[in-house]
Amino acid sequence: MQHLIVLPVVLPLVAGILLLYRRQGATRAKRLVGVIATALLVVVGIALVARAAGGEVTYYALGDWQPPFGIVLVLDRLSAMMILLTAVLALGAVVFACAGDDERGSNFHGLFQWQLMGINGAFLTGDLFNLFVFFEVLLLASYALLLHGGGKARIQAGVHYVVLNLAGSSLFLIAVGVLYGATGTLNMADMAVRLGELPAERAGLVTAGGLMLLVVFGLKAAILPLYFWLPRAYAAAPAPVAALFAIMTKVGIYAILRVYSLVFGEHAGPLANLEQAWVWWLSLGTLVAAGIGVMAARDLRLLVAYLVLVSVGTLLAGIGMGSPAAVSALLYYLVHTTLITGGLFLLAELIGLQRGKAGTRLVRGRPLLQGGWLAGLFFVGAVAVAGLPPLSGAIGKALMMAAAEGSQRAWLWPILLGTGLCALVALSRAGSTLFWRSQGEPMGVPLPRRQWFGVAWLLGASPLLVVLAGPVSDYTQATADQLANPQAVVNALLNDAGGTP
Repeated sequence: MQHLIVLPVVLPLVAGILLLYRRQGATRAKRLVGVIATALLVVVGIALVARAAGGEVTYYALGDWQPPFGIVLVLDRLSAMMILLTAVLALGAVVFACAGDDERGSNFHGLFQWQLMGINGAFLTGDLFNLFVFFEVLLLASYALLLHGGGKARIQAGVHYVVLNLAGSSLFLIAVGVLYGATGTLNMADMAVRLGELPAERAGLVTAGGLMLLVVFGLKAAILPLYFWLPRAYAAAPAPVAALFAIMTKVGIYAILRVYSLVFGEHAGPLANLEQAWVWWLSLGTLVAAGIGVMAARDLRLLVAYLVLVSVGTLLAGIGMGSPAAVSALLYYLVHTTLITGGLFLLAELIGLQRGKAGTRLVRGRPLLQGGWLAGLFFVGAVAVAGLPPLSGAIGKALMMAAAEGSQRAWLWPILLGTGLCALVALSRAGSTLFWRSQGEPMGVPLPRRQWFGVAWLLGASPLLVVLAGPVSDYTQATADQLANPQAVVNALLNDAGGTP
């Protein structure tokens, strides 16, 4: 159990090496290894959540080099929750891919595991430079996964995605260098301590570094005006890859939560809450732009991609409000929207397969062979993602609106509700076009059980989150309270007698 914290990084690393060792053939064996490794990651995630639920912050010191000098992986409620969420999402996506999507290109399962390694490392790392390193690992894997299977649309979207992320990585490295030059450390807990003692003449450098980081994280999260790459990239990606990409924007949101609550918290004096005003207004702008995109989408994949942007704006509004209640609400909503949008990407693929040449374009087509089941799943996903009762989206949005205070309500309530109305109208139009406005004989072939499992696994999270709304919201509230108390992380890393080597 002492090595439990490092398993979310080591497990997909080893699985990826095994899967890439033999590049050709052995499809069944590769699928078995990929599914088993991802299922084990779910078990590890559950164990980490159980370990973190008590509120203790623990860390793993690689090579027994103690912080602030060594590389550390930090486990608290937030990182444990994100590891489990990633594993649950990945399991649905990888089982779906095993129905045939994994054979459209080479090395799918190995790259999939390495992307999980990068994502999990970003959630666990305790210093800024290794956050940069894990960002690069997950991005390198995502470049190849986005192009899996080839095609003009994927190559075009991939070029834009790669160029923008290379620019973002360069800016990230510059920001890390500026902060290291000003504070003399890269460990986030140690940097938090040093900001409290920062000489006035270095405040400008730290402010510049902090704002550059905000640009980088905003690019990863796809905040206005840095979101233009996302809709086309997500719509062009293979369905299981797009489903996994639902967690990618959340990596940026996690980074904003982690860095600015720990490093630029209340202890930072004049640099406290450096990001809050920027994030608040840009989140509202993101919601408006995403609502317009949802209404304008004429393809189901593109519609779901814009729904991801709606969730980004909603989550960032919670960060902009800044209170523990708002952070608790955004964490509940984060779990909901990640799984539901991931499931909708998979569902869009099933609908496109049965519509033949019409694909996922929102035009009239022939009736679907399994239209009743697909329509039922679409109804559940649409109700959940639009935020209608009785599913989890309504609870998440209600918690967000309840957390707004004073003038925040005057801005958030109409924009959030208006965007929800746009989503409802667009989804209603899409559903009627896909399932009602059809003519002729049913078409398509029966869909594999693995694909049905992947969709049901993710969309089934919405009613489950309603049943478990009490325990989940209690956990997210405790997580928000822990984030509001960065001293606990500082004490655990810098004042305790040692970590796990």
